[in-house]
Amino acid sequence: MAGRAPVATISRTLARARFAVVAARFNEDISRQLLDGALRAFAAHGVGGGAVDVHWVPGSFELPQAALLLARGGRYAGIVCVGVVIKGETPHFEYVAGVAAQGISRAALDTGVPMGFGVITALNEAQAWARAGGAVGNRGADAALATLHMAGWMRGIRGPDRRVRRRRR
Repeated sequence: MAGRAPVATISRTLARARFAVVAARFNEDISRQLLDGALRAFAAHGVGGGAVDVHWVPGSFELPQAALLLARGGRYAGIVCVGVVIKGETPHFEYVAGVAAQGISRAALDTGVPMGFGVITALNEAQAWARAGGAVGNRGADAALATLHMAGWMRGIRGPDRRVRRRRR
């Protein structure tokens, strides 16, 4: 994703909806910037701080498991996952980034709860900061906007009071 996410109107069907942000503590200074961006995006679209719960996990590898657990609880209209994976000298980067992306996508598909992918995968720390509120934007804010759009769209399709419930596996 290059540049900033497009700005659009968020559905009014989300007036009383609750959201969660799951943030990875690894590279915490950058993750906090992503979290702040997500919270600002929610607030700018009428979702106040009292309607957004923040959950911290150790790293990006743990984001999918936390998001899945929260989604299965049926409390949230959407979940945003934020974290940072910076390439080092070993292939560890590819494994963690891949697990995070695939796991978050799988959790969303399995539960029907929209999930925003605000995990930065960068070659170096400077690239990560540029995507955490720097010259390239804030991927946490972008993920929150995507989550809001999908939650509104899905509520419009299903109706405001219907939730997808799937059996636990």
